[in-house]
Amino acid sequence: MKRYHSYVISTFVLVAIFLGVILDISLLYPFISSVIFSLIVLSRVGKPLKDLWVMIYEGLMECRVLFLLILLIGANISVWMSSGVVPAIMYYGFEYMKGMNFIFMAFLITSIMSIFMGTAVGTISTLGIALLGIGKGFAIPQEILLGVLVSAAFIADKISPISGLLNLTLKITNTSYRQTIKAMLKTLVPVYIVTAIIYYIIGSRYGAGEDLAIISVFQTGILQGFRISPWLLLLPLCIVLLPLRGVKIIPTILTGLGGGIIITLLFQGGTLIKTFKHILWGFEGSTPSPELNSILISGGVMGMVEVVFIVASVIALSSLLEKSGILKPIIFDPIAKVKTKGELILKTGIVGSLLTVVTCDQTVGIVLPGKLYKEKYRELGVDNTVLARTISDTSTIIAPLIPWNVNGIIIGLITGTTAIQYAPYAILCYLFPATVVWIYFRKMNTNANAKYCNYLNQKEVLPCVNLDSTEKQL
Repeated sequence: MKRYHSYVISTFVLVAIFLGVILDISLLYPFISSVIFSLIVLSRVGKPLKDLWVMIYEGLMECRVLFLLILLIGANISVWMSSGVVPAIMYYGFEYMKGMNFIFMAFLITSIMSIFMGTAVGTISTLGIALLGIGKGFAIPQEILLGVLVSAAFIADKISPISGLLNLTLKITNTSYRQTIKAMLKTLVPVYIVTAIIYYIIGSRYGAGEDLAIISVFQTGILQGFRISPWLLLLPLCIVLLPLRGVKIIPTILTGLGGGIIITLLFQGGTLIKTFKHILWGFEGSTPSPELNSILISGGVMGMVEVVFIVASVIALSSLLEKSGILKPIIFDPIAKVKTKGELILKTGIVGSLLTVVTCDQTVGIVLPGKLYKEKYRELGVDNTVLARTISDTSTIIAPLIPWNVNGIIIGLITGTTAIQYAPYAILCYLFPATVVWIYFRKMNTNANAKYCNYLNQKEVLPCVNLDSTEKQL
């Protein structure tokens, strides 16, 4: 295949997605049109249509668990609302978070819990939904708080030992968790501290005690609409602890779903038929407070069907782009003539990020650079843990910032807030790629110092210490 065809297809995909976002139409249509266009171009350049369909089929089968997870998330949110679990978290959250910097605390709590849960989307769809409800009672704009939660939740995809994306990164780069986490801490610690400070400053603008009237309305509405008890908090606590015991995300979500059904039937007095209606068709709050009812809304399983189709079309497209070789020119050209470590790290981040943007999924942005750049890293004497960290700091972490990415789509439909709205406040997702740029300039300065030292030593002007020999590799 000629490079011309690769760039034509890539351009069509980006233009179709961009128009879909601008025209505010379902992203299902741009993705389907991109799949059809790719099939037409690839079949005309000699790729058998049967083989192309096999590529799509294999890609969909590899991600079938993701489809189930999306549907279970929709069901789980509805049941957690009907069972009173989310209202209970909100009620006690209002009570105990008064006087605190809520945005700062939400960032700390969510980041810790996300590591235990091992999935960013799963964290936002459970703990995140409850925190968004509490934040609304404190008059915090939802897009700001969701940006905070996204920053915190996606730490799971970077460092959680049970994260599917992290384990994929480790496998592709042939590195161990222990080795890689040491390399990741060099960027994680400063980024986390800076992000926390920024959120503390932002949070100081929203006093937790300033809107006591609306908080009182919410708490009264919760008490009138549900039976509330501290015992209800045991279910979310259990769901947070299960991943810590090594339980996978699907069994964890199923446990939350089953527990929610039992609580709804036994504690809230619901009927089996009504509970299953909530699971399938969604839940709407029926408390005396219209403001509270506007928060307690979930679309259930049917509300996630469109998400499943969008994600399926994204996966079909990314499978075609990866397995047909369309992306090879985009991947190999940037690093063909790279001769310095800093430039290699920077271009790895750029290429990985572009792959995440173009294919609308993190998987390709992890697999292709991780698989195809190992030889170049070995050639320049850079450890594979740096490759894993760079991929994690770019390809993995930028995903929720992209409106057409799978993560951005799911988060938007779960919360009702689009990536365009919350992305400006997802500060951590910007700071990690910024560290890759910082490493590049630091390496440039180090290389310049080394050359200057060699020049002075050769001229015997004065002894000079080469910083590159004493600097620990980033």
